[in-house]
Amino acid sequence: MEGEKFKAVCSECGEECEIPFEPKEGRPVKCNDCFKRGRPQRGFGGRDNNKFGGRDNHKQRRDFNVVCAECGKATTVPFKPTQGGKPVLCRDCFKKK
Repeated sequence: MEGEKFKAVCSECGEECEIPFEPKEGRPVKCNDCFKRGRPQRGFGGRDNNKFGGRDNHKQRRDFNVVCAECGKATTVPFKPTQGGKPVLCRDCFKKK
């Protein structure tokens, strides 16, 4: 069962469209196509499709080059180490601890 539809003009493309709510003066309205284009793509379960389950798809994971404080091997870590902070370890040394 579909509810009442209201005629409106899309504020994005300027086309006339029908929307499922009464438009209010001064509030932009988008047609179905423009509305879908403006929404981020969602993955399974309704969560944004990024590795950490957060809501910001614009940020990419960035790795930082470091030298392991235990063995001296060059490696990368997914966070920016702070000067004077905890020692940074490679994966192998981290697993040993």
